[in-house]
Amino acid sequence: MKILAVIPARYASTRFPGKPLALLGGKPIIDYAYTVAANTPGIDAAVVATDDERIFKHVEATFGEGSVRMTSDRHRSGTDRCGEVVEALAKQGRIYDVVINLQGDEPFVTAKQLQLLASCFDNPQTAIATLKTRIHSTEELLSPNNVKVVCASNGNALYFSRQAIPFRRDVEVGRWLAEGEYFKHVGIYAFRPEILSKVCAMPQSGLETSEKLEQLRWLEAGYTIAVRETEAANIGIDTPEDLEAAERELRSKN
Repeated sequence: MKILAVIPARYASTRFPGKPLALLGGKPIIDYAYTVAANTPGIDAAVVATDDERIFKHVEATFGEGSVRMTSDRHRSGTDRCGEVVEALAKQGRIYDVVINLQGDEPFVTAKQLQLLASCFDNPQTAIATLKTRIHSTEELLSPNNVKVVCASNGNALYFSRQAIPFRRDVEVGRWLAEGEYFKHVGIYAFRPEILSKVCAMPQSGLETSEKLEQLRWLEAGYTIAVRETEAANIGIDTPEDLEAAERELRSKN
């Protein structure tokens, strides 16, 4: 099984312009995700997908020719950016069985997580896969910045929401975690290439627009999303405050 990791990286972030090149522990954030992806056993190739010349020049200078590709600046999501890269590579005869979409603002992603995600495709029925991690605090549970996921008994996603799900009737919110398990979505995806092409061509759906979660479009369209649990709680960097938290986490690891 040939696996490609694509790392979307956009410079013009509304909440944190220039984020991929912001320094974390003295290195640009983008370097972390690329380094892990490129060195994970089982991943055959890794490439950064960007629409910005500054990111392109940095990645190519740091990791060499072929480590980055320029993409359109009109994409609405990192998934669409991945789709463009996969299509371009296919035209060059570079065909992959699985495509991992690893956001460039996930500096603490691990090789173990990427391998866990890839293992979902040992099942020939798997079309899309992603990860989840256990929620341990009420603050984390109630934050709309943390996307929650509930799954069926077979491990496939039933729904994703910015709300705390499932709702527990007649139970005080402060006791919800004591009454049952809650999971946060870890926003790393993997696709079979033909499925990636199809989801990129779909118009936005009602649920997607409501919650601002693209994976709801895929569920509405009838695709199953396999979900596996990881113990690691990654820190995604969306704001300068998130970068400060990541710096603290990095210091605690060293």
